[in-house]
Amino acid sequence: MGRKPARVAKPVSPPPSPHREIRRAKAEMGFEDQSLLIPLFGQFDANLVQVENRLGVFISARGDKVQIEGPEDSVARARDVIQKMYDRLAMGQDLDAGAIESLILMSDEPTLEGIMDSEPDTPPIMIRTRRKTIVPRSAGQIPYMRQLARDDIVFALGPAGTGKTYLAVAQAVSQLITGSVQRLILSRPAVEAGERLGFLPGDMKDKVDPYLRPLYDALYDCMPPEQVERRIDSGEIEIAPIAFMRGRTLADSFIILDEAQNTTREQMKMFLTRFGQNSRMVVCGDPKQVDIPGGNKMSGLADAVGRLEKVESIAVSRFTSADVVRHPIVGRIVDAYEGSGD
Repeated sequence: MGRKPARVAKPVSPPPSPHREIRRAKAEMGFEDQSLLIPLFGQFDANLVQVENRLGVFISARGDKVQIEGPEDSVARARDVIQKMYDRLAMGQDLDAGAIESLILMSDEPTLEGIMDSEPDTPPIMIRTRRKTIVPRSAGQIPYMRQLARDDIVFALGPAGTGKTYLAVAQAVSQLITGSVQRLILSRPAVEAGERLGFLPGDMKDKVDPYLRPLYDALYDCMPPEQVERRIDSGEIEIAPIAFMRGRTLADSFIILDEAQNTTREQMKMFLTRFGQNSRMVVCGDPKQVDIPGGNKMSGLADAVGRLEKVESIAVSRFTSADVVRHPIVGRIVDAYEGSGD
C-alpha cells in the first residue's frame, strides 16, 4: 500500500512544559484477519494518516503489522483507536472519517475507560437490528444507549448529528423485532420554516410526509424497506404528526417524539400523558433551535425537562458538538454558531 510522501503530524494537545521531559514510546500491532487491512488502513493509508495528524504520532504499516512512535500518552491513545477501528470492521460496521474522528474523541474522554470498566459484568453496549449492529460512536452515546434500554421515558437534548433520534429508532426497531413492544410510534410537530400544512399540495399524508422524512430514513437504515412498508400497512409502525396523538393511550408501544423543541407546553403535556402500560417513550430535540410560530411561546421541551428531570424512571441525556458523529466539520459548524451569541 503506497503512502502519500508529504504529511505532517498535528498534535491536538498544547505543547508540554519545557521543564517536563517528554517520554517517547514505540508500539507494534498485528491483525489476524488480513482481509480487513485495506479498509482498516484506507486508500493510501488515509485512515492511519488521520490518526497520525490528530494524535501527533508516526504510524508505519508493513504487511499485517503497524508500528506507532511518538509521545507515550499519544502512542497509547493511537493504539487504542486503531484497535477499535479494527474491532468495528470485524463486527461488520462501517469505518469512515467521521467514525474515526469519534473514536479519537472517545479516546480522550477521561471518564470513558472508567465507564466501561466499572461494570465488567454488563453486556457490550450495542443495539441489534435487522440490517446492522449499532455501537456507540461518541462518549455521550454510551450513557444514552444504556438509558434507552433501561428507562421508561428518556429526554435527549443536543444539536443535530449526535444520533439522538437515530439511536432511539434503532432501539425501538430492536424491541419491535424481539416482541418487547407491539407497536412503534414515531411523531414530530409539523413546524418547519414558517410553512403551514394547509398551503401544501396533496392529501393529509402528502402534507405531513416531508416533515416526517428523517424518521423514515432512520427506519429504512435499520430494517429492509419491504418490512418497513409491511409493518406500516399492518399498523405495527405508525408515523404521524403530534396532533394525531390527542385522545389516545399508547400501551405496549415504543413512542418517539422528534424535534420536540417545536412543541408548545400544552402539546408536550398531551404527548407525555399518552404513555400506557408496557411502553417506552423517547423525546428528542435541540433546545437552541426553536421554530414555534409567533416566537412568544415557551418550548414544551424545555418546560418538560425542567419539571421532570428528577422524576423516577425519567432520564435526560445532553449532547454537545463533541458528540456529533457526522462529518467532523459539522461539529465545528455547531461550535461556531453557538459561540457567535446569535
